[in-house]
Amino acid sequence: MSLLVFQHHADESPSRLGTILADQGHKLRTIKLHEGQAVPDLDDVDGIVSMGGPQNVDQAEQFPYLKDEMALLKSAHDKGLPIVGVCLGAQLIAAALGGKVAAMAQPEVGFQNVKLAFPGTVDTLYQGITWDNFQCHLHGQEVTTLPPGGTPLAGSKACKTQAFKVGLTTYAFQYHFEWDLKDLAMVPRDPMAKAAGLTTETWDAQVKDHYDNYRRRGDRLSETIATMLFPIDKRRRG
Repeated sequence: MSLLVFQHHADESPSRLGTILADQGHKLRTIKLHEGQAVPDLDDVDGIVSMGGPQNVDQAEQFPYLKDEMALLKSAHDKGLPIVGVCLGAQLIAAALGGKVAAMAQPEVGFQNVKLAFPGTVDTLYQGITWDNFQCHLHGQEVTTLPPGGTPLAGSKACKTQAFKVGLTTYAFQYHFEWDLKDLAMVPRDPMAKAAGLTTETWDAQVKDHYDNYRRRGDRLSETIATMLFPIDKRRRG
């Protein structure tokens, strides 16, 4: 399938998710919005992946491309194209489809436990993944109201909506399941991590404790996305 990838920051590439999608035969077209590349139309697009970034959904005046991206996400969803959003991408999906996003009382930073809601325990994308598992978080905003028809898939103590879907082919993940060791190394340098008091030593200890299982689960989710949500033999045309 021909997949459109929206990137919002130099450090927020599709990483392992992108690698696995490409390995499964998908053609990725990355739009680097933070570098001034424009949001395209849906011609020859079979699906969309929207990545994270430091922007917030209510900053469309400062980052006009966010409004354009949300409009395209809604159009793609209405056409039944499969969509995946991660962190900021998840929030953009929520806002584009009629949900609400707001600032958290405290940012969620580091490895924290995520628990699947009942719909998540029976969802195809979560097959083979434990119902309680540690995921990586770096966000100060959260989805406070799901879009109409939204189904909660997972949550954490600090953030009720860690994953949700709308319809059958639009999925959103607040946590980062796609990062590798290089990506994780940037976390202590992030302003939110510093504000939360996360030191490099503490972070290194968390990575040592959780990375192997985290990466294995993330690759499993990425592989299921690549084969089940974006089936290579089914091209969707609007």
